[in-house]
Amino acid sequence: MAQRTSVRRASGHDTRARAGSAGILAAASLWGTTGTVQAFADGSSPFSIAAIRIVIGGLTLLAVAAATRRADLRRLVARRRNLPLLGLGAGAIAVYQTAFFAAADRTGVAVGTIVTIGSAPVFTGLIGLAARRTVLTGRWALATAGAVTGCALLIGGGRDGAGAAPAGIALALLAGLAYAGYATAASVLITRGEDDRAVAGALFGAAAVPLAPVLLAAPTGWLLTGSGALIALYLGVVTTGVGYLLFARGLRGTPATTATTLTLAEPAVAAVLGTVLLDEELGGPAAAGLALLAASLVVLVAPARGPLRRRRTRTAR
Repeated sequence: MAQRTSVRRASGHDTRARAGSAGILAAASLWGTTGTVQAFADGSSPFSIAAIRIVIGGLTLLAVAAATRRADLRRLVARRRNLPLLGLGAGAIAVYQTAFFAAADRTGVAVGTIVTIGSAPVFTGLIGLAARRTVLTGRWALATAGAVTGCALLIGGGRDGAGAAPAGIALALLAGLAYAGYATAASVLITRGEDDRAVAGALFGAAAVPLAPVLLAAPTGWLLTGSGALIALYLGVVTTGVGYLLFARGLRGTPATTATTLTLAEPAVAAVLGTVLLDEELGGPAAAGLALLAASLVVLVAPARGPLRRRRTRTAR
């Protein structure tokens, strides 16, 4: 009976892990559409795009949490032990957005993206080790190294590194660290038992406050056009609102270290969309990077088949 219970528990854990990984990959796929959609926002600036995404997305997530998880949302913000993590997570979201687009402005989108996205899983692993919340496995290290390498080939393949100013690289690393901080804070809150919708709503609702004034300084005329308004709604409601709801739900069964590595699927989706919709060319190194990235993510999400699991399965039969 105890052995059968162990099998059921392991099976339930595997189901949650697979569902969590699927949700995070779905979120990364939505985030991967932002670059293509942004290309059609004539007259916009990176800062106005970033600000409108978080303002609309934050309001959307907060409204969803208030409408469907009001009691959980109240309990989340009422618990004093949650306040430091809520503050850290919300601040990290605001820093991530501004630092990333500032980095891209100084280094170029390709270099800024690879340094930010590639460094986030490493920073998440280091934070987990420092907080004694994570034991990094060889499988995670192998998959992360392969995914980061594939990402570098995908984004930088066939392009020069001109414009990679040290200040821009530092800002991109700051963005990667901030994203790792957000993912860790959200993961801790959710694994404590807090509702994922409430966590996403509270974090992004708070992050929208410091980013709202950016809209007063950045060019916003594009928002007054029909296409601009639709693009802003898509970026805010779909890529941010729906995307981060999926990401938060995925954190129920996926450690933050694994989650940030899975989000490296984002540039793969962006590259495919750029090739199909924007007539961008995918050279040999970039194609090889896409294949390596996909293989690494498969290694990360494939179910483990250790001796203990096989032994338990045979006993249950």
